[in-house]
Amino acid sequence: MLRINDEIALQDWELSESFTRASGPGGQNVNKVSTAVELRFEAARSPNLPAPVKTRLRRLAGRRWTSEGALVIRVDETRSQARNREIARERLAELIRRALVAPRRRIPTRPTAASERRRIEAKKRRQRTKRLRSTPDPEE
Repeated sequence: MLRINDEIALQDWELSESFTRASGPGGQNVNKVSTAVELRFEAARSPNLPAPVKTRLRRLAGRRWTSEGALVIRVDETRSQARNREIARERLAELIRRALVAPRRRIPTRPTAASERRRIEAKKRRQRTKRLRSTPDPEE
């Protein structure tokens, strides 16, 4: 079980881990030991996450979200399988915590009368400047 906060804890059936050989430095050890971790969280089927949280999580996950509705996190930072597992679980928990925070609704505001007046005055000044730059009418 993976505890996210006081209310939410993910069950073991929602998470699956697979281990593969990591790329990068490590000498011959890299060819022998499967230290990279691929953590798969069945987010779409999770009964512990409310629908709005799932929607936000999907947006935050980006390419890590699969077409089946699973969130896949791959970690091969360290040479230790246990440490990579830990990092993957921490990342998943952090991503879910970020999805739990609902964005504040923006309340549209109107510009003040003074700011409208300043804007119009600035436009008029600019208009006069451009009119003075233009070639004079031959009729005048």
